[in-house]
Amino acid sequence: MIPAFHHPDAVLHRPAAFFKRGQMVPMPELPERADAILAMLRKRGNPLTVAPDAGSAPRAAVHTPELLTYLETVHARWTARPDFSEVVIPNVFQGPGMSGYPTDIMGQAGYHSFDLAAPIGAGTWAAVASSANVAVAAARLVGRGEARSAYALCRPPGHHAGRERVGGFCYLNNAAIAAQEVLSLLPAQGRRPRVAILDVDLHHGNGTQEIFYDRDDVFFASVHVDPAVFYPFLAGYAHERGVGRGLGTNLNLPLPVGSSEDAVLDAIAALIAAIRAYGPEVLVLSLGLDPYEGDPYQGFRVSTPGFARIGRAVAAMDLPTVLVQEGGYAVADLKQNLASFLDGFEAA
Repeated sequence: MIPAFHHPDAVLHRPAAFFKRGQMVPMPELPERADAILAMLRKRGNPLTVAPDAGSAPRAAVHTPELLTYLETVHARWTARPDFSEVVIPNVFQGPGMSGYPTDIMGQAGYHSFDLAAPIGAGTWAAVASSANVAVAAARLVGRGEARSAYALCRPPGHHAGRERVGGFCYLNNAAIAAQEVLSLLPAQGRRPRVAILDVDLHHGNGTQEIFYDRDDVFFASVHVDPAVFYPFLAGYAHERGVGRGLGTNLNLPLPVGSSEDAVLDAIAALIAAIRAYGPEVLVLSLGLDPYEGDPYQGFRVSTPGFARIGRAVAAMDLPTVLVQEGGYAVADLKQNLASFLDGFEAA
């Protein structure tokens, strides 16, 4: 069975609400997500390891020093103000022509956020740092050739987080950190090592795309709901193919809201064909479980058995693979959907 990594600090991040459609609404990215998955992995018998502290270097290889300092210190600095809330939520944002970096905490909160869907509470930094450590542990196991595949129970998720901005329930980009860590471990074989990231989350991984958009050593491929009508709205379009050295190493296949399981699997097959042509040494999978037909976001219609189909398709690539948990908000069904994926992946 696939070895899995986790960390108990995952549950320390627990903001109650986020801003959506002009109002504060209950947060669907709950600590119970990690609890449910961990219980399933234990029952299933996957070897479980608490991820060790990987230090700051893997995070700093992907994110800016300013973002990392901000995330680690913002809550204490914010709540030290007598008239500030218990949760960090910005009220200003960077716009065109705004290039300054503020020293005031309110300005920094706006600079380092692209939306109002990443509130920061007292336990957020501990949780997001541990989530990154979980991704690094899985990446090191695979990158060093000690396992063919490994699963990272990352919570909070990460694929919306960019180099220096948080958003969409994401703070550090776990998949990007895993990919960069793998690259640092792979030996050169006549050319620079290559890694592919396949993102099957319901939402486009705009942060992952941004991080690698101008690079040719990481191929980013994503199937997701059409951003013309779905979060993150401003990225994930088919014409976004990369820039400079990265031109041609970014592939988005947006699908209509409500697309069927077969349509999603057909898109994944097309992405896999492109990844094969790229020829990576290792695959990082951004594993979203929110394409599920019962997910509250109701974007795709993938059934529980459909996740086994996705698992078999990914395993058939026959690449060393780091599985990084992303979204999925039907908490009661997370365990069965992930178990279905793992059954398909391990059986292929």
